[in-house]
Amino acid sequence: MPTIAMRDPIPGDWTDWHRMLSENCAHLGVSMSQAHDRELWRRIMAPEHPMGALVCGTSDRDGTLLGLAHYVLHPHTFSSKMVCYLEDLWVEPAARRAGIGRSLIEALVARGKEQDWSRLYWHTEADNAAARTLYDRIGRATNCVRYDIVLP
Repeated sequence: MPTIAMRDPIPGDWTDWHRMLSENCAHLGVSMSQAHDRELWRRIMAPEHPMGALVCGTSDRDGTLLGLAHYVLHPHTFSSKMVCYLEDLWVEPAARRAGIGRSLIEALVARGKEQDWSRLYWHTEADNAAARTLYDRIGRATNCVRYDIVLP
């Protein structure tokens, strides 16, 4: 059984990371400009920025990345500790159901314990049955309803 290796991205991961970001955007029906892609990568690579990422692959592959997690750290009204919002979780379709999504979330949980975060949370579409199969096993669904106001 191959080992799943989690780590922070490095500059040489751009090509694989960008491929997965593009696939995730297509899945979500959104598009981002090349400038936006580059700015997102800059934020992820900047240690002082609250946005971060984890990437992963397996020990039996040629170094190609198979998954990513984008997250944002932020303060919270009801805690003096930071809170982590898991903004994107993507696993290559051919690599799904191999524990990569779970491993990415577990790596963020471990990081949160090391860095003394208050909690980790995320959103998903109500009809995303594949993702919710995993999420229902490792997290607790809340009764919150999200509202958005798009600003020009």
